[in-house]
Formats: sequence, structure tokens, C-alpha cells
Amino acid sequence: MNLIWKLLRQHISLSQFAGFFFANLFGMWVVMLGIQFYKDIIPVFTEEDSFINNNFLVVSKHITTVGTLSGRNNAFSTYDIDDVGKQPFCKKVGAFTSSQYKVSAAMSVQGAEPLNTEMFFEAVPDSFVDASAKDWQYAPGSKEVPVILPRTYIALYNFGFAQSRNLPKVSDGLVGMIDMNIFINANGQHAQFKGKVLGFSSRLNTILVPQSFIDWSNNTYEPGKTEDPSRIILEVNNPTDARIAQYMQQKGYDVEDNKLDAGKTTYFLRVVVSMVMLVGLLVSVLSFYILMLSIYLLVQKNTQKLENLLLIGYSPNRVSRPYQLLTLGMNAATLLLAFALLIIVRNYYMHVIGLIFPTLKSGNMLPAIAAGGGIFILVSVVNIVAIRNKVMHIWFRKD
Repeated sequence: MNLIWKLLRQHISLSQFAGFFFANLFGMWVVMLGIQFYKDIIPVFTEEDSFINNNFLVVSKHITTVGTLSGRNNAFSTYDIDDVGKQPFCKKVGAFTSSQYKVSAAMSVQGAEPLNTEMFFEAVPDSFVDASAKDWQYAPGSKEVPVILPRTYIALYNFGFAQSRNLPKVSDGLVGMIDMNIFINANGQHAQFKGKVLGFSSRLNTILVPQSFIDWSNNTYEPGKTEDPSRIILEVNNPTDARIAQYMQQKGYDVEDNKLDAGKTTYFLRVVVSMVMLVGLLVSVLSFYILMLSIYLLVQKNTQKLENLLLIGYSPNRVSRPYQLLTLGMNAATLLLAFALLIIVRNYYMHVIGLIFPTLKSGNMLPAIAAGGGIFILVSVVNIVAIRNKVMHIWFRKD
């Protein structure tokens, strides 16, 4: 065995093996990263909302430049709402009710520096909100108002305000620690309320309060002032029904909810990741050929000496074992280093994603590990068999 290792060390080309190592490392790492990134990012587009059912769609009228300049009204009339409700894909329809008064709020976490901002409230019929009746109610005269915040609002707070001031980040687990003070000013009246944040919604880009609070506050602070709704919410039998897209296009309506676009985004992401993984596999295949070429050249240089070893009693398995162990060791080192690089890169992008989507749960790395292990086993087995066949060819030739 020592004689064979000496032959191997004498003729080994470090540059060729280094080329194989880094090419295989890059290919394996790209494949593992593509699989892991897809698995980590896909819940952003497919996770279910805690408060809004997946079969609910938020609809608004398409806003155009001409319509804006001409002052065209983009509100829904009673006829528009009734027409949507009569469509075969629609189970029920409700209208958004907006606050008619000025609202501002100060929001902080654990007594930290508050974020002061002007805002507005909207409400939808309670049947469209998946919250307990006990929590999603407002009694006239109460100073506590249930609130559901849009997840994009929290992302701006975490990624902008809190990040720049080293303040605590907000997540679903810390929702009870959010201190929200609401201030209403209208017609010379001033009122302060305590906002009870129930959670965050990724499908409603508005600050949602109970219908009972909107009705009471509008009548109290802006009596007699009403407006047609600019948005409606509807429950459909199947969000992917082709008739929905046809009707919306025909009427000039936009589906604000990202549920219809999520499927397209997921498909696009899957295509991109597949292409990246294909490049990684191609690089791995090319690196495999580089390694096999290097091994074949080593064996070819030592053909006469290997024949002599076989003649004096060395078995083909014993002769081929050092070459097989060399390739196995290089493949194992490649796998371990690729996995280490994957952990480093994943920790970085999961930190960034966590700031934007604080509630996104970090999954495991089993698919990436399985992919890397599969490539390692496949390449190693092919290398071992190819080396043994080469040595067996020398063995038969000596006969």
C-alpha cells in the first residue's frame, strides 16, 4: 500500500486537483443553496393569514392617470357591489368603511421611543375577520379599541424605525407588548383611546378596527358624513377561478390581495431556482470529468509500475484503493466545506428576511443536506467504479 501511495504522490498534479475541488465545491454549493433558499423563502408567498381567510379577495377600481387628472370617482356604488355579489364565483361581498375623521397614533414597544404617525382606520363586516367575537368587539364608550395592523406596517417599523434607533423588533410573539395610543381630532373634539393590537395581517394593507367602532366613531365625531367605499371584500369559492380574472379585467377592477399573484411569483421563483440548480449540476458534472481525467492520467503514468505490482501478487482492489480513497476524501471535503458555506450564507439572508417578515419560521436544512449527500454518494460511487475498471483493464492486459 505504501508503494502505491508513493507512486501517487510522485505524479499528482496539485493544480488539476485544485481545479476539481473548487469547481465541485461551487457546483455542490449552488445546488444546496438553491434548494435551501427555495425552501426558506417559499413560505413568504404561501403562508396563511391569521385573520383573513384564503378565499377572501380585496378589490378596488383601477386607478389611471387620466382618471386621476379628470377627478373620476373610484368608489363603488351600490349597483357595483350588488353586481359583484351576483357573480357565480362570489359567495358574499362586503364593503370597507373608512374613518371620516383625523387619526394619529403613537406606537412603542416596552416603553421605548414611540413612533408617532398619522393614520386612518377601516373596517369590514365582522364575518370577514377570523377573530373571536369576544376580542373583535367594541362597546361604545370604551377606551380600548381592538386593532389589526398590516404586516407591511410592522416591516417598515422593524426594518426602518427600530433598526435605525436600536429599538426592540416586533413579532407575533411580542404583540401583547405593543403600546399603542390613538388620538382622534374632529370638529373641536379630542379623544384618546388605547389600541389593543391583536396581530398582523399580510393580506390587508390597512389598519383594521371593528365595524362597531367605525360606526360609533363616525357618528360621534363626523355625524352625517358618509362616503361610498373605495374597496370591497368578497368571499369566493376558488381564488384561482379563471372567471374572477376575466370579470376583474372586464370591469377595470384590481385585486389588491396578493393571493392571485402569489401563484405566479411561486412559479417564477421555482423556475429561477431550477435554472440556478441546473448550472450547479452542470459545474459538478464538469468537475467530475476533471477529476476522472486527473486520476486516469495518474494511472496512465504509473501503468508499468502498477502492472509490476499486480504481477508480484497485489490484488486489483489493493492497487485501486489509494486512488479511490483520494477521490472519496476530496468529495467528502467538498461536501463539508459546501455545507459550512451554506450555513454562513443562510444565516445572513435569514437575518435579512427575518427583519422584513418577523413571523417567518426558520425551517430545517434536511433537503439541502440530502441533495449534497446525494451528489457526494453518486460522484463517489462513479469514481470508485471507474478507477476499479481502469485497474482491472491493466490487470487483464498483463494476462
